[in-house]
Amino acid sequence: MTYFRELPNLEYQSFLSDQRSSNDYLLVKNIFRRVKLRDDLQNVFTVFNKYQIKDGERPDTVAKEVYGSTQYDWIVLISAGIINVRNEWPLSDKQIYDYAEEIYGNELNGIHHYETKEVRDSLDRLIFPKGKVVDSDFTIPDPNVPTQTINPVIGISNYEYEVRKNNDKRGIYILKPQYLQQAIIDTRKELIYDRSSQYVNDTLIRTENTRVSNP
Repeated sequence: MTYFRELPNLEYQSFLSDQRSSNDYLLVKNIFRRVKLRDDLQNVFTVFNKYQIKDGERPDTVAKEVYGSTQYDWIVLISAGIINVRNEWPLSDKQIYDYAEEIYGNELNGIHHYETKEVRDSLDRLIFPKGKVVDSDFTIPDPNVPTQTINPVIGISNYEYEVRKNNDKRGIYILKPQYLQQAIIDTRKELIYDRSSQYVNDTLIRTENTRVSNP
């Protein structure tokens, strides 16, 4: 992920056994420096496209398809608001099956919960919506025979439940290609360090040397 190349640097006091002096520092990327898209961009949906993540796609392959290069996978993630790829990016069909099987074992096809089915009357008017979580014995009056009740309930298996949760992650918003360069420019500006006692230059700060300040 080339996002890490964009991160500014940090010189951190070296505690390695092979250090040559108390003034030795290690140069590392400041992974605690994070950015997001400008608020004015986030609030304007016309700068985003709705994207449906296909089975097996990764952030880098989406970036390749949308922006023409895998190096912009971080733009895909930032514009989608994804922080933890492991938990927030959808698994492939095989991965979600293996995951569900590991969790539920022999109960993979067991009932996870019950939901309502859509109920309409003889005039095709909606009487009760689908998708409401209910008990297995839930009933409502029959819209066509008021003296009777019906049980508009279906069981949702453990596997189906996990597939649904996974599929809910597939729909994301990503920045339109024409705004890509502006987003990169804004990101680099956001990552520039402010002037402080640790400031070395716009892309480098140095932590306090405790060996020098606290002998």
